[in-house]
Amino acid sequence: MANRSQLSPGHVRWRLLCILRRKLVFLIVLSFMGDRAAAQIRYSIPEEMKKGSLIGNVAQDLGLDLKRLRSGRARIVSGENIQYTELKTDKGILVVNERIDREQLCGDVTPCSLSFEIILENPIELHRVTVEILDINDNAPFFPNKDIHFETSESATTGSKFPVESAVDPDVGLNALQNYILSPNNYFILKQHANPDGSKYAELVLQKPLDREEHPSLSLKVIAVDGGNPQRSGTVNINVSVLDANDNAPVFNQSIYRAVVVENAPKGTYITTVNATDADIGTNGEVIFSFAKIRGFTVDIFSIDENTGVISVAGLIDYEKEKKYELRLEARDRGGLTGTSKVIIDISDVNDNFPVINIMSFSNTVSEDAPIGTTIAVVNVKDADSEKNGQINCAIDKTLPFKIQSSLTNYYNLVADQHFDRETTSEYDITIIATDSGSPPLSSSVTLQLKVSDVNDNGPLFDKTSYSAHIAENNSPGMSITSVSAQDSDWNQNARVSYFLENTHISGSPVSNYVSINSETGVLHAVRSFD
Repeated sequence: MANRSQLSPGHVRWRLLCILRRKLVFLIVLSFMGDRAAAQIRYSIPEEMKKGSLIGNVAQDLGLDLKRLRSGRARIVSGENIQYTELKTDKGILVVNERIDREQLCGDVTPCSLSFEIILENPIELHRVTVEILDINDNAPFFPNKDIHFETSESATTGSKFPVESAVDPDVGLNALQNYILSPNNYFILKQHANPDGSKYAELVLQKPLDREEHPSLSLKVIAVDGGNPQRSGTVNINVSVLDANDNAPVFNQSIYRAVVVENAPKGTYITTVNATDADIGTNGEVIFSFAKIRGFTVDIFSIDENTGVISVAGLIDYEKEKKYELRLEARDRGGLTGTSKVIIDISDVNDNFPVINIMSFSNTVSEDAPIGTTIAVVNVKDADSEKNGQINCAIDKTLPFKIQSSLTNYYNLVADQHFDRETTSEYDITIIATDSGSPPLSSSVTLQLKVSDVNDNGPLFDKTSYSAHIAENNSPGMSITSVSAQDSDWNQNARVSYFLENTHISGSPVSNYVSINSETGVLHAVRSFD
């Protein structure tokens, strides 16, 4: 067995990744709001785990028993891409429900994570879960084109630079593209550079004058390799045609161009103009402008006029997807020499997204004796805009006996703010309005219909304080004397009235020896014949 000092950096990284696969990392943050609890849990798992693989023991990490998960009807609610996970309430664990491809889910965004909420009821608890998806080296670098062809003059000066189309590796970190390697040759060396976003690109640099008569064309290979273990690579073939007599490359008049464009700008909107000159004359001095490919999507969003250098909008610009673009520019003359520059395009936000309201939990009935602070509903509000345009304020009619409180980020609780009286108001229409802080502001609303259930909090009331009746003597037993009536303002069974005689005495005999009352109708009857 090799000792640890003999392990390569690649082996060390691989062992660390294996440890991360076996040992999940989580973080719990608890906060308590009255009778409602909220927690945040964080797990880390590698991508491509099999369906059913354990993510974490939610019950254990939240300090809940399995009975609580079942009685509270624990379930995953709002969140993006929640189809990837499944909560097994019978075991209290969170498992993988669908194969997770980190590159498909997050692209080159790091860290990559899924966030969603778990809600329990009776009492209401809301917990946030974040699952970070760790990258594995499951993609090899590749070049968009397998072959690159360019032309250059035999008079090209030593030090002339020729950009190589960037390779693409969807992986991130050490698993992403790390290095370019040029096949051995007598004329070019390879220099590597980093873009502002961390991606790497390479340039061929001429080290020895070319001779078209000796070598009219050259065949080179560039290999792109990543830092994973095992290491992966991709290759592009470069064919160089050597031309005569073009000995000056175009030169941009600025090393960096800057411009600003508003999101949703229509196609054809002018952004800026770039300019480059070539000291040669004739066709060798004619300059053609283009974008150097860093990421394929930039070509679809912006266009550059190859003759005038005018950059304009070519596709949909969405500030919520990308706030800034940095594009490499190329100015190529007819002889194949190229000059490079860069343009930075900042995107300004507009308030173009309405708040979205989702009802996470709502019981449409509340008891009239519910205490102040009882949670009526939990709502989630999101706005895809940024900064002020995405800041949300939730409000309801202040005359209603409710108030709305912020809980977790983007979550609001509708709670009782006064005592209820069903006999006064038996139901409420509650409209929740979510408004952003944009200019002009955009708003959305949702209306909840809440019924107040009855409790027996009112006693029956007679329609008179006293009743008088007359009867002739020698009456027949069972004869109706009079009737009484009482009403109860409660509802249903709580409002049902029954009549009874008070246990008193008349001339030393119980009143029941003289009269009786029908408990349902309130009719008073003679029990015997009066004298």
